[in-house]
Amino acid sequence: MAAQIDTIQLTGSPLDSRSIEMDALRGFAVLGILAMNIIDFGLPANAYIAPGLAGTGPASAGDIAAWIGAFLLFDGKMRGLFSLLFGASMMLIAERSERAGMTGGSAATIHYRRMGWLALFGLAHYFLLWRGDILFLYAVIGSVAFTMRKAETRSLIIAALCIYGGGFLLLWLAMAPLLLAQSVGTAPGASAAAVAHLEDVLAGFSDGLARQDIALYQSGYADILRFRLADWQRLFSVLFNSAFETFPLMLLGMALMRSGFMTGAWSPRQYRLMVAALFVPGFALYVLLAWADVRSGFDPILSLNIVAAWSLLPRLMMSLGYAALLMLAIRAGQGTAIIARVAAAGRAAFSNYLGTSLVMTTLFYGYGFGLFAQVPRPMLYFFVLGMGAFMLLWSKPWLDRYRYGPLEWLWRSLARGRPQPIRR
Repeated sequence: MAAQIDTIQLTGSPLDSRSIEMDALRGFAVLGILAMNIIDFGLPANAYIAPGLAGTGPASAGDIAAWIGAFLLFDGKMRGLFSLLFGASMMLIAERSERAGMTGGSAATIHYRRMGWLALFGLAHYFLLWRGDILFLYAVIGSVAFTMRKAETRSLIIAALCIYGGGFLLLWLAMAPLLLAQSVGTAPGASAAAVAHLEDVLAGFSDGLARQDIALYQSGYADILRFRLADWQRLFSVLFNSAFETFPLMLLGMALMRSGFMTGAWSPRQYRLMVAALFVPGFALYVLLAWADVRSGFDPILSLNIVAAWSLLPRLMMSLGYAALLMLAIRAGQGTAIIARVAAAGRAAFSNYLGTSLVMTTLFYGYGFGLFAQVPRPMLYFFVLGMGAFMLLWSKPWLDRYRYGPLEWLWRSLARGRPQPIRR
């Protein structure tokens, strides 16, 4: 991959105007990420791990099919695409600032102001709306990744792969004790201590825990807010656990931006080669993991290992492969109404992301329509389709009239320290 990227030069045009390719990629990502986030909006957290952990009874055939489809197509991959795009955007904004005659310090000042306000948006999102926030994570990791923007393309790729590999190893080591506890606790003649330890581990997947989740999110806003405030450590746990995946993906996004990948400068053949080399084998590995999970009857410990650790390598492959596959689709459909609408949704991705949280929590939580754990897993995807259609419908008419999405304008104005012109 490094050798291929080094052979391609970044043209000047992407730095001088918006890239329809990047906007459309971001649009596909914000549309696709809800396909996984909908599980956390509408069901207990453990439902993400396996279809039978929703606290609503045994998994139906529809539940299993929906879990497999989401696992194969969306699990972590849209978030990975977002991370790649975030890194690419950092590179683009910094290079635009420097081309416009700003000093490196000025470009850095703008970046760190943006990240500071993004962190505050993320904290508000986490505590006031939804526990699945990624904005705070991106703000912190983006602040670190920015320091490497001057590194050579090859160095960015090597650093990213080494960090990702180290995180992969750490996750394997972190998950291994659970499998060991299961092996020892279920062995013939297992000691009482080993059995008790296994029971403690399995308590984390119990129906009782899921029912506590259901009771919480079917309650009022004040109860949910108090719980989040008391559980503030989770935000930093997510930051630590996700850093070894998010940081290297941002570095790869920076490398792909510099290579011209993100702006459509590669040839169709190069994008197809990337799909064949990464997406296809990554998908095959996901199929094997899904098969192993189904064959085990969705054993919760095995499922957690598969979702959290074992899928990390194919997830990287498919995230990069998805970017190439979608780039081919964007180039094939460039100039069409659908790509224009997807690109508009991507230009307003910040507004669409936070707007989705507002709509979905209102629909599912007790202070709204109280649908939490009341909608079967397969039916949740009708909410995904509905929200996706809404993003496509509102984003383009708004951006035909205004320069930015509403929250994009607010973020930009705060980072610049003055209101920015918004009307075209």
